[in-house]
Amino acid sequence: MIVIQLILYCALFTLMVKIGVGNNALNGLYFYPKPVQEKVYELGLTDRETVAAKRKRFMTAFFAVMTAALILIIRYWNGVQNFSTAYCQALLFLEVMNWYDGIVIDRLWVGHSRFWLIPGTEEIPFVQTWPQVLKKRGILTLIWIAGAAIVALFVILLK
Repeated sequence: MIVIQLILYCALFTLMVKIGVGNNALNGLYFYPKPVQEKVYELGLTDRETVAAKRKRFMTAFFAVMTAALILIIRYWNGVQNFSTAYCQALLFLEVMNWYDGIVIDRLWVGHSRFWLIPGTEEIPFVQTWPQVLKKRGILTLIWIAGAAIVALFVILLK
């Protein structure tokens, strides 16, 4: 059952990204490295304020939905009522999501889809290299150790 839940959770992650960018990669410019962003501003395709507002809107909705989904899965679907089990499940989901993002989203989807190419920036690398993915995901692995405790606390506080 947990494997199905992990697949659904990662599918929700993908759906949230797709909804966030819609049909235009510029809507997700905040995901791109600074050199790409600067080139886009230079080309006049968008401005910093618009990107900052889109980032804030997306990240707020993304974290709210993903956190709520995780709490609902652990507390109500799995029926977990104790901290240690809630913590272990939260950690599993967050770590799978972390590595899914780095490998499937960043390397496969972004790295192999023409959708993410922004006209006028083709010469600027925007796909993370494997060393960059490993470094970023390694750091996030440590951060999710604390994040899982926060999720587990919410799970056990719900009655």
